[in-house]
Amino acid sequence: MKILTAAGNHVHRPIVAIERGGFRNADYVDQMSRLLQKYDVLRSRQIGTSVLGQPLFALIVGDGPEKVHINAAVHANEWITAPLLLRFVEELAAARSAGDPCGLDAVTLWAVPMANPDGADLAQDGIPPGCVWAEELAAWNGGSGDFRRWKANIRGVDLNDQFPAGWELERERRGLAAPAPQDYGGPHPLSEPEAAALAGLTRAERFSRVLSLHTQGKEIYWNYRDREPQEAEAMAERLAAASGEGSDGSNGSNGSGGGYRAVKLSGSDAGYKDWFIDEFRRPGFTVEAGEGVNPLPVEQFDDIYKGLAPILAEFIRG
Repeated sequence: MKILTAAGNHVHRPIVAIERGGFRNADYVDQMSRLLQKYDVLRSRQIGTSVLGQPLFALIVGDGPEKVHINAAVHANEWITAPLLLRFVEELAAARSAGDPCGLDAVTLWAVPMANPDGADLAQDGIPPGCVWAEELAAWNGGSGDFRRWKANIRGVDLNDQFPAGWELERERRGLAAPAPQDYGGPHPLSEPEAAALAGLTRAERFSRVLSLHTQGKEIYWNYRDREPQEAEAMAERLAAASGEGSDGSNGSNGSGGGYRAVKLSGSDAGYKDWFIDEFRRPGFTVEAGEGVNPLPVEQFDDIYKGLAPILAEFIRG
């Protein structure tokens, strides 16, 4: 499969860009709308709404019977993953519009680039005016108005601790029984509309494989309590190999894009990838893009994308 970045066959000025030093949900909706207007091969579907009532959208590209899924911006301060995934969708749409099938005659991609819009905005701009949880949010954040390290949704629930796969074990491990900037799994699994929307979409479409995009560490997690299918590890190794070496010939450190590695993870439950593997016994992956301290600086966007796009292309290829 060829994509614009890897093949260099299709040249266009990208719509997807980080502006105003960040990527708010308004930026996402605006750029998504412009992509839908430009590319007939791209469709959208609303899959739910956030706590604050913001629509949650899936973008759909491809015509194949096999359905695969990628989501991003599940964690608020990992909002850079939203434009990373949206840029990838843009390049697929541009390439298909130029006559390159991109492997999507056999596969249909369902992408949810902004899974936690309320949280992403909070992490960048602080408590929104008129927010009914303003007093609580300030308390949950230790009295600080700086929400750059916030990972949860607007109600202080970590969406990647929300899924019904070892939820009780993860809650006990985290030791949190109340809303917090991260790691609180909520009052019960799928209590939050954002997590419920992802689960509902996944159950309705029954994807053959899924990938959840996070930051950071340049690692690819592929297992869950030995319930993953036999081919999962080999597929994770292929995803890692697709990223290539760093531009300096190293493992991709020093800010270059490549150098990912497949990692067998233990001591983790209740994530989206965990739940998918547990419920469907199909390949599920978490990709930790880039390196550094969250939120990753916008200056790394291009380098991160160079290493990530081949991974996502290989994931589609399967």
